[in-house]
Amino acid sequence: MEITLTVNGAAKAVDVPDNALLVDVLRESLGLTGTHVGCDTSQCGACVVHMNGDAVKSCTVLAGQADGADVTTIEGIGNPDDLHPMQEAFRDNHALQCGFCTPGMIMSAIDLVQKGGGALDEAAVRDGLEGNLCRCTGYHNIVKAVLAAQSSM
Repeated sequence: MEITLTVNGAAKAVDVPDNALLVDVLRESLGLTGTHVGCDTSQCGACVVHMNGDAVKSCTVLAGQADGADVTTIEGIGNPDDLHPMQEAFRDNHALQCGFCTPGMIMSAIDLVQKGGGALDEAAVRDGLEGNLCRCTGYHNIVKAVLAAQSSM
């Protein structure tokens, strides 16, 4: 089947099998490898992207469900010369180690801040990111980064 979607502001048309997952289309068909596959069971959140303005785990979305959707991946929020405020906060607060979870964590954190109305505290951030797993950091600096970014977003 052919699907059309807007990815990071660019219109795309992709031929996909009926059972293709959005994460696979992003990575394999479109070459956007910043979206990671960590668990294949929707547990880790490494595959989080924004679809029509909401954070979704792209390993649980069939590509056909994304037909006509507006998708933003980690590649679409900033670049090395002009980082998104959340990316800057992660860098400045040492909120990453191996970096595998970081794209999904950042995409979830952006969604959390945008929907939290700027009134997040540590408990709200920890609760809001419970669907994202990090096996390296212990989350303390991730929480600090999200709280730091909310004032500049």
